[in-house]
Amino acid sequence: MEKTFKLTGGARIGLANATYPFADLYVDENILKINASLVGNLVFQPQDVISIQPYTSIPLIGQGIKINHRVENYNSNVIFWTLKNPETVINEIKSTGFLENKNSTLISRDSKIIEQQIQGGFPLKPFVSVFFIVAWNAFFISDFFPIFRNGTSLPVFPGPGVCSALGFIFISAILSLVSSGFRRFILKEGRSFEDIKKLAIFISLITGFMLTVFLAIGFSN
Repeated sequence: MEKTFKLTGGARIGLANATYPFADLYVDENILKINASLVGNLVFQPQDVISIQPYTSIPLIGQGIKINHRVENYNSNVIFWTLKNPETVINEIKSTGFLENKNSTLISRDSKIIEQQIQGGFPLKPFVSVFFIVAWNAFFISDFFPIFRNGTSLPVFPGPGVCSALGFIFISAILSLVSSGFRRFILKEGRSFEDIKKLAIFISLITGFMLTVFLAIGFSN
């Protein structure tokens, strides 16, 4: 029976950081996966990993494991944060057989892993990321143009641009949760709902709450 190891925590990939509980670690004999939503979705074969070592920046709250790897399209700085003792986590990974499987014969699913590695860790299509950034900033900047301020001399907060930006992100997050077609549109080939699920739920809750509060303030004024 194949032994697996799963753990929820946080992750740092390069300079980007996902706090607990927005990252998941999965390990079995043939694969190690770190799913940190938009921070990155990384997948490794045994032969991709040079070593796994304990990592500590702040005792207890800033500890984890560092994945030293040889995948060119991934950032070299890959850390999985955990509240568990890092040595214990490494021993759990060893118990799956992953670290002893470096010379294993390639299996059929390896081609999919290699394809995902070539795409890099970020799950969204490049043009989608650019569109979201441009649209978000355009909505915010619109509050500084008189034509969008109903003739008022100074920008007001929250203005229509701020509310539109929040509404745009809220609707996008909801669509990513309920629409498989929308997910196919925004996600790279081979990526799945699980790659963005936690963050999409979090973003929809936060932006939905903020939008409700801002609209209430706007109507009261």
